[in-house]
Amino acid sequence: MTAVKITASAGYLPEKVVTNDELSQLMDTSDEWIVSHTGIKKRHYAIAENTSDLATKVAQKLLQQAKLDATKIDLIIVSTITPDALTPATAAIVQKNIQASNAFAYDLSAACAGFIFALATAEKFIHSGMYQRAMVISAETNSKMMDFTDRTSAVFFGDGAAGVILEKSAGNTAYLAEKIATQGNTEVIHSGCVAPLQKVAADNYPQLDAFYQDGRAVYNFVTNDVNAHIAEFLADNGIKPTDLDLVITHQANLRLIENIAQHLALDIDKFAINVTEAGNTSSVGIPLALAQALEQGKRPKKVLLTGFGAGLAYGSILLDLSEFGK
Repeated sequence: MTAVKITASAGYLPEKVVTNDELSQLMDTSDEWIVSHTGIKKRHYAIAENTSDLATKVAQKLLQQAKLDATKIDLIIVSTITPDALTPATAAIVQKNIQASNAFAYDLSAACAGFIFALATAEKFIHSGMYQRAMVISAETNSKMMDFTDRTSAVFFGDGAAGVILEKSAGNTAYLAEKIATQGNTEVIHSGCVAPLQKVAADNYPQLDAFYQDGRAVYNFVTNDVNAHIAEFLADNGIKPTDLDLVITHQANLRLIENIAQHLALDIDKFAINVTEAGNTSSVGIPLALAQALEQGKRPKKVLLTGFGAGLAYGSILLDLSEFGK
């Protein structure tokens, strides 16, 4: 079996910080309401930057950290639900920006579970033995999809990017197990829906709707299905929750992370959390928290990554990062 390792991990948040007080000037909400319901204190918005710009900055950080020339990258996957355009792929723009001339590049859309799906996909390419290195980046500019009159959605989301470089390894593998799934429930969370053609006329043009989520349905999905999924995944791999050194879930909101911790009977200190300072960055939350933990010097032997979002898509990956950086 081909072993894989993670050789670089990096994140980027746009400069513009938007506080709860600022949002309260746009909609009927307050800092007290947002913090009590979500735990979110602030988020970052990309001003005059698009998704590819954020992803490119992460790509450059990854190459620098891994001490690699871009031509050594075989594959670039960008997980995003807010691409620069429907085509070309945002990943192709990143490839051009960093001059990764030997890589093939494409986008993957699995909403807030995007990093899980993208990492699992990249691992298969490396595992095949045909490719040596993959760059997996999650990048989102959620702010450009928001309806700033809708406090049930707009107060949650922020922008950012983060990712990893995955390489073939001659040693122990960092990639231990995975389990991914989709329920095929498309009504709970959606954005940017493009309607089919209704007429052939000069005034016909596509309409994209703003981001929407059914908060109560999302809560029920996580507290029931996602919690059950995590328990089953750990049991299938002979892992007890107390065996975990670090847990990184989708940074939906602090209350849901607290619920997952309670369900696993784990102290919240075992969870990497950035939602309070960065908001819900969709697929970015997991790789961003991973990068932040590794920057702090943590080298956990058993790391659980769990993502969940529109689709409804969800999944978990178990990693061993005890040798990261060696």
